[in-house]
Amino acid sequence: MATVKQRGNGYFITVSCGYDINGKQIRKTATFTPDPKMTAKQQKKALDKFVMDFEEKVKNGEVLDGRHITLLDFYNKWVNEYCKIHLEETTTAWYDDLFQGQILPALGHLKMSDIKPLHLQTFLNGLSKEGATVDGGAYSPTSVKKYHAALSSLFTMAVKWGICSDNPTKKVTLPKQKGVADSVQFFTPEQTITFLNALNNSYATTYKGHTRVDDTGKPYTVKEYTEKRPIPTQIKLVMNIAVYGGLRLGEILGLTWDCIDFNNNTLIINKSVARVKGGQNRQIVKVPKNKSSIRTISVPASVMTLIKFWRQEQSQLKYALGDKWRGSTEYDFLFIQRDGKPMNLSTPYQAFKDIIEKYNRTVADEAEKLPSIRFHDLRHTSATLLISSKKTDVKTVSSRLGHAQTSTTLNIYAHSYKTLDETASDALADILETATKKQAK
Repeated sequence: MATVKQRGNGYFITVSCGYDINGKQIRKTATFTPDPKMTAKQQKKALDKFVMDFEEKVKNGEVLDGRHITLLDFYNKWVNEYCKIHLEETTTAWYDDLFQGQILPALGHLKMSDIKPLHLQTFLNGLSKEGATVDGGAYSPTSVKKYHAALSSLFTMAVKWGICSDNPTKKVTLPKQKGVADSVQFFTPEQTITFLNALNNSYATTYKGHTRVDDTGKPYTVKEYTEKRPIPTQIKLVMNIAVYGGLRLGEILGLTWDCIDFNNNTLIINKSVARVKGGQNRQIVKVPKNKSSIRTISVPASVMTLIKFWRQEQSQLKYALGDKWRGSTEYDFLFIQRDGKPMNLSTPYQAFKDIIEKYNRTVADEAEKLPSIRFHDLRHTSATLLISSKKTDVKTVSSRLGHAQTSTTLNIYAHSYKTLDETASDALADILETATKKQAK
């Protein structure tokens, strides 16, 4: 029989379920807070149902007690009973990265009911200190906020399931957040031209000595050698689409041949490639969450010409491989591996880094070298150049980037709009100064 006691606006329910080996009575508890919008009669009915369901769960051994279950054990329950059922696969994988990487090693051994705000505050503060990351650095305020969000999501469900009476993440103070624009890097117009031209060069690559096997199966040794090779057409195409289209990497690798409109020089962005980490570490194709991410954008004729060249090369490769072609049976991807499989998400990152390093080795003057920015910064470069051209309004830029709100664009690219504002101010001053001089005459 359940015992119900009112506490403030809620109720504390206790159900006895036998005795332990020491003769101590085992009790299971839960809290229930009725919806204040309900009438008194409706609240009573909801409470009775909650108590009845709780008693049944206790009887069947389905009730978990925060005093006896660790964070690690509850995390596994949360993933299987909630995340895998109600969340996207990539979101579940994102949680898994955060918990397996830092949270569980630090807090997994603690009982759920024993975890207090101070435990979480100490943990999050530790992430902000030097030595927290794999490379010996500190996590940024943005990254710390992600860990807090993951913990908050878990404890919110723990409260709903009656494991904990409250959510300790609500009483934690997060580090101050830097402005989004502070982390934006990009090529200048001159550097962008240099980079695009650099894609057409051939670069020396040194190959270490290695062993090969001839047609008869006999191994032989190849000594270290160096040769000049041009950048592969599809890599040049990836970089051009990043610059001229401003697409995210996942969107670029999600392009299929039916997304290319050669008649109108447009690309249709309707899906994205993402990596599911954890045990399998595989890539999946997903539909964007926001409708604004599904869009059609125009690209220059030069990009479309490059796409046509690559289509010919890909067709030749597919014919040459024959039954060894391992392309996707569901999607006809633009960007592929040597055997036809979808291109790995890490490939453009590494290719971009290699191109900059190889180009910079050919330049003597340090001032003429390209800065070592991230691949994602090509998207920032595209947006920044559009804004600074003064020919594209913020709504158009936001639409091309796939932002849900123009405020997102304004926030990220505040540096460009500030420059435009200063230019507009100077222009207005010139106009008024000229008008004053005319009036004086």
